Amino acid sequence: MTGSPRNRKIKLAFETTSLRIPLGDIEPIRVVTTAIKKSVKYAQIAASIREVGIIEPPVVVRVKGKEDRYRLLDGHMRIEILKERGDKDVVCLIATDDEAITYNKRISRMAIVQEHKMILKALEKGVSEERLARALNVNITTIRDKRRLLDGICEEVEKLLQDRMVPINTFSELKKMRPMRQIEAAETMIAMNKFSWPYAKSLVAATPQHQLVSDKKKAVRGLSDEQLDHMEREATNIDREFRMIEQSYGTDHLDLVLATGYLCRLIENVRVVHHLARHHPELLAEFQRIVQLRNAA
Repeated sequence: MTGSPRNRKIKLAFETTSLRIPLGDIEPIRVVTTAIKKSVKYAQIAASIREVGIIEPPVVVRVKGKEDRYRLLDGHMRIEILKERGDKDVVCLIATDDEAITYNKRISRMAIVQEHKMILKALEKGVSEERLARALNVNITTIRDKRRLLDGICEEVEKLLQDRMVPINTFSELKKMRPMRQIEAAETMIAMNKFSWPYAKSLVAATPQHQLVSDKKKAVRGLSDEQLDHMEREATNIDREFRMIEQSYGTDHLDLVLATGYLCRLIENVRVVHHLARHHPELLAEFQRIVQLRNAA
């Protein structure tokens, strides 16, 4: 019998201490190609390491049966850059499970929340904003905007969006809403897989006044109750129509496949084609177009 949740032990994803490992003892699981080395991202990481060092440690897992050998799960470009620099070792996080594919799915180094955390760590270590801007090849205003990215964003939204590719202006729109509405908006964006600034602005516009922040600098004009009621009715009608279409889609698709197959057989019959060409040329043209579309698909 499975024990109660209170008695279960939660397995840590990483060992409690980091470890300095010789680069020669780390086995990469993919090759950093020449094309990757020529990319802007590779150059940015190299510049960042040159200016401020490694901020996010690479992640490795111990190789079973091989003492002092480690498999690299995350940080291939960082490790390659260190090798090119002539470094001999690096401090790594030690994962407790060899879940390279799963781990890389969860983490996106390009996610803006991750960039925000990286910048905060660098600033905590005493790196100046000017030096960070040079390392990342951006202007200092961008560094400051990313440093203040989560000011006014509730913790739940930060967790929801931490691995998502979200434009910085989208966070500016989220800050115009109160925490509960921020969460609703973030969940809506995830469900729709839309994180663009215009989409965030539309969510703000559809927000009732009492769910907007009271700060005059951030406050925006929401929709009236009548406008919101109208939008809700329209959304309900669209949802109902979509469900009706969804219910009949399978049957309609099957009928279409059967009808198209029958037309293909007709067009292959020379006598039928001659008859249609003589008496119903417009039908023959349509049948041939349908068959061509099917073959192209």
